[in-house]
Amino acid sequence: MSTVTFRGVTKKYGAVTALDALDLVVEDGEFVSLLGPSGSGKSTTLNLLAGLMDADAGTIHIGQRDVTPLPPEQRDIAMVFQNYALYPHLTVFENIAFPLEARKPRPDAATIRQRVEKVAGTLGIAPLLARYPKEISGGQQQRVALGRAMVRDPKVFLLDEPLSNLDARLRIRMRRDLKALHQALRSTIVYVTHDQSEAMTLSTRIAVFNHGRLQQYAPPADIYDRPANEFVANFVGDRETNFLDGRLEDGAFATAFGAIPLPAPALPGAVRLGVRPEAVSLAPGDFAVVVLRELAGADLFLTLRAPDGTEIVARADPRQSTAQEGDRTGIAFDPARLHLFDTAGVALWHGAG
Repeated sequence: MSTVTFRGVTKKYGAVTALDALDLVVEDGEFVSLLGPSGSGKSTTLNLLAGLMDADAGTIHIGQRDVTPLPPEQRDIAMVFQNYALYPHLTVFENIAFPLEARKPRPDAATIRQRVEKVAGTLGIAPLLARYPKEISGGQQQRVALGRAMVRDPKVFLLDEPLSNLDARLRIRMRRDLKALHQALRSTIVYVTHDQSEAMTLSTRIAVFNHGRLQQYAPPADIYDRPANEFVANFVGDRETNFLDGRLEDGAFATAFGAIPLPAPALPGAVRLGVRPEAVSLAPGDFAVVVLRELAGADLFLTLRAPDGTEIVARADPRQSTAQEGDRTGIAFDPARLHLFDTAGVALWHGAG
């Protein structure tokens, strides 16, 4: 079993708490992304799991084994770094074979060759085995780094932003390949990224971090449709979430853009409405003015301003919308895509059910 369990794991650097009492379970065979901005605690979590740093409190288990006191080489993990860390003086074959060559006792040459060729075939880099890292592309180097991890047949793969050095189109292709690789291997993978699109595409579940604390741990659809708090709602998505202050009364939420009918239960006191751009659409009327028009490929983002100066961003189809800056328009909201939060930012209700 390759289940990874964090129990109350804390890491501090002087007065700064990098990770605060983390409780997290990555089930055997899962692909879990650790997602968050810089300094959120995601890389600290990975490094603690890898044994590259020591926890100040708590325990880390891989399967039934407490690995908290063990050095990296005794944890049965393999790590793929952001810069791939390939040996430039070794061929692709030798780079992949290196963990086996360094193993004690060392496998015989025939076994090493068989395992390297099998991994290279799985990754589609068999024709490159005689080349050196400088003679292959960035995407191919990334595959070699993966192969070097795979050849060890570890219990857990740790991937630290392995796609960040690739160009945008190659990153998308490599996401597909990583997903297919995971489906083929069924290995446990813990993946660090600050790119929420990567996390949403690849993951079985996503752990969202901020300021050293786990904010939410759930499947991608739940992270997006049922964010636990305002931070998650705002961090996950192509664009920032719109937040509107107001009160929920008689089945409607009063805002600067008018009363929005909401099938939410009665909630006392002030609340905030979270509105993603796709939950806002243009409607007949002249209540708001278009102050900014941003074309982003297949999407058109329109910033709309209410009479009191409050602004909200709507997503539209550029092939259908003729709205231009300066135009006046009405606004409609999709109640199934709205969220309510309390004044502390904790989610109270989601239109998605």
